[in-house]
Amino acid sequence: MQDIPLVDLTVHHKPAGLSDRIALGFTKVLRFCADTFFAKRYGHRAIVLETVAAVPGMVGATINHLKCLRRMCDDKGWIRTLMEEAENERMHLMTFIEVAKPNLFERLVIMGVQWVFYVSFFLLYLVSARTAHRVVGYFEEEAVISYTMYLKELDEGRSPNVPAPAIARHYWKLPDDATLRDVVLVVRADEAHHRDVNHGFASELAGLPAGIGPIAPYPDHADEIRNAA
Repeated sequence: MQDIPLVDLTVHHKPAGLSDRIALGFTKVLRFCADTFFAKRYGHRAIVLETVAAVPGMVGATINHLKCLRRMCDDKGWIRTLMEEAENERMHLMTFIEVAKPNLFERLVIMGVQWVFYVSFFLLYLVSARTAHRVVGYFEEEAVISYTMYLKELDEGRSPNVPAPAIARHYWKLPDDATLRDVVLVVRADEAHHRDVNHGFASELAGLPAGIGPIAPYPDHADEIRNAA
């Protein structure tokens, strides 16, 4: 089994200016909605939230790709990074679908939330890419908190620690006897990495230093994800 990177649970970007405060406020509103709707049903919460989380990377990659084509300039590695983020979040979704088995109502919620969020985030990125990346950074801060709470539920026996789905074992190169707890650990590490990358992007766009220290290490993933997905 790969060594799962440790996650710094204390990381938080302190808002600096109106843009950051708007991003944090928006994130807190969505967190309240998720807590109200899902409570401690963390598997189902993950399905809906990972559907949303897979949107920003694709939006950011698309807009940056088109911008670089127009300006005939280098993307500084942003496009590949954002595409990888989107793909990684999709794999989170595919994993938790195997764990929680969403019902018809949740699938309808996913469809509605995805469309609303995609359009909203696309427009936000056009208006202020800095704010958009800060939103994602704060989203991922909340994701780290949620998966930490999920781990507590598993450790205390309130949620069953079922065997890890085959798709997760392949994607994260986990052993055959891996469990859901192992999956949540690597997913949380993924989210910590995305948290730091997006806060770094937002700070770079604002002309500021990253400010939150080194980027959290990324877990090892399968080179060929088609076998998993």
